[in-house]
Amino acid sequence: MLVLLKGAGDLGSAAARRLHLMGFRVVMTELPEPLCIRRKVAFAECVFTGATQVEGVIGELATSPAQIDAILRRGAVAVIVDPECSVARTLQPKVIVDARMLRRSINTRIDEADVVIGLGPGFVVGEHAHAVVETNRGHHLGRVLYEGSAEPSTGIPAPIGDQTDARVLRAPASGRFEPVRDIGDRVEQGEVVASVSGQPIVAALSGVIRGLIHEGVHVRAGIKVGDIDPRGVREYCFTISDKANAVAGGVVEACCWLLRQRLDWRPAMEK
Repeated sequence: MLVLLKGAGDLGSAAARRLHLMGFRVVMTELPEPLCIRRKVAFAECVFTGATQVEGVIGELATSPAQIDAILRRGAVAVIVDPECSVARTLQPKVIVDARMLRRSINTRIDEADVVIGLGPGFVVGEHAHAVVETNRGHHLGRVLYEGSAEPSTGIPAPIGDQTDARVLRAPASGRFEPVRDIGDRVEQGEVVASVSGQPIVAALSGVIRGLIHEGVHVRAGIKVGDIDPRGVREYCFTISDKANAVAGGVVEACCWLLRQRLDWRPAMEK
């Protein structure tokens, strides 16, 4: 059973890992220059490195659709640069998961696959997808909605260690992102973490760098380019977050339930 995920960021990657461990074949599409922050737990990193691991599961970059099958046969998650997700027409996956977190201008359609699942704000069940997984932190995080839509985006970063906006690093200008420090490094308040077009990006608080956009990626002024975790636990930088794990659980529920209902599918252990 093939599952195609649009977007290989940290939420999509947590779901991809969980689906892979359950025996699904997983393919992910990405941008030529992914804007992923939590690169150490995201298969999007394959675009830059060719291969990566997310908590023991290997992802490999396919430079053409013809390479995808070989990667899947090796037991890895396949990642391909395909912003328009045109590979879906060739692969014809039974399940499509839109994990791009676009929040608006959703272009995924409910008729793209037998099962279509959307993550977060902007998706409407019955219009864009058969189910939507809640991504806002709180009581409903990870809950699967089979009608309606997810909560709207608040525009405010979720608190970590009681910190919200202060923990987020943003581009001071448009241009190429140039890091000075790396993910997992301890930084102090006022320390330069990176720069864009010669303008420094300074840490507003002390902690460990949980995420940074890849070196050399072109960014627009004001977008999120990094994240500092004030809790200071380095391990958290290299493991899937509680939020991503909750969302991944929702994706697995939606995938298995909808496959049962729509295709009378059963897991291998039930056959």
